[in-house]
Amino acid sequence: RKPINVERIQALVADYYNVTLDDMKGKRRDKHIVFPRQVAMYLCKHLTKHSYPEIGRAFGGKHHTTVIHSVEKIEALVVTDETLQRLISELSESLQK
Repeated sequence: RKPINVERIQALVADYYNVTLDDMKGKRRDKHIVFPRQVAMYLCKHLTKHSYPEIGRAFGGKHHTTVIHSVEKIEALVVTDETLQRLISELSESLQK
């Protein structure tokens, strides 16, 4: 069982959404890149002990407020979007294997 870390989360989410790790960590703000990045930041906050600034640095030097916004956005969406709830559960489970 591998430890859950930011790199594993980034790789898993990038693979699921078919984006590159460079896109995850980069500056591009295209919707098809931003949403997976937000999902990955959410998982990082909920599955690791890293702080917002640490997560931001792991995503190419994003400001900690960007990470907070991402986490809060996904938390709000999970409440109403069952598909996203299932996805978060599946990704979390596969990380814990």
